[in-house]
Amino acid sequence: MTMTSASYDLVAADYARLIPDAHDGRPLDAAIMRAFAELAGDPIGDLGCGTGRITQHLHELGKEAFGVDLSEGMLTQARELYPHLTFTQGDITKLDLEDDSLGGAVVWYSTVHMPAESVPWQEFHRVVEPGGYLLHAFKLGDQKRHLTHAYGHDVDLEVYWHDIDETVRNATEAGFNEVARLQRQKGVGEAGPQAFLLFCKRNPAAGQTS
Repeated sequence: MTMTSASYDLVAADYARLIPDAHDGRPLDAAIMRAFAELAGDPIGDLGCGTGRITQHLHELGKEAFGVDLSEGMLTQARELYPHLTFTQGDITKLDLEDDSLGGAVVWYSTVHMPAESVPWQEFHRVVEPGGYLLHAFKLGDQKRHLTHAYGHDVDLEVYWHDIDETVRNATEAGFNEVARLQRQKGVGEAGPQAFLLFCKRNPAAGQTS
């Protein structure tokens, strides 16, 4: 993950300038985020928060949200843009969070630099409370590309598209139930279709076992 962090440190300021809004011109993305915000309790962890635009949007939706990201450069931008929110450095594959401590989690394109089998579903499951919700956004498909230039800078990033059924299967095996899914065609500036999955962590105490 070192090269990923270094690349995002490099592009952070231009990323914040070029992508300032949570869902600019993408009402379907905004709709599933609103649904998640209505269902999930507090606090909400924005896992892989980048420059904090989703964390801020969750705050605007009335949620107690905080952000975690690997890149200190991205976190610097987030703290400058949204000083009223909390952002901490951390790795989403080994979160410094207590078990069952989140009412909900957002994983918004935070897994695009890892293959599907490396997505840390068990770790997401660990930190979300039983009956809590997780919203996951990702590039839809089955391919891998090496990215050498982005946001005006030379970078070194592997970018992965994930299959939606494989993603659901991996999340289900970790202990989540699928609640809803959204697939849409590519928008402006996107290379392909996008997918959004809403999950609920199974709660045996409430009879949610499958």
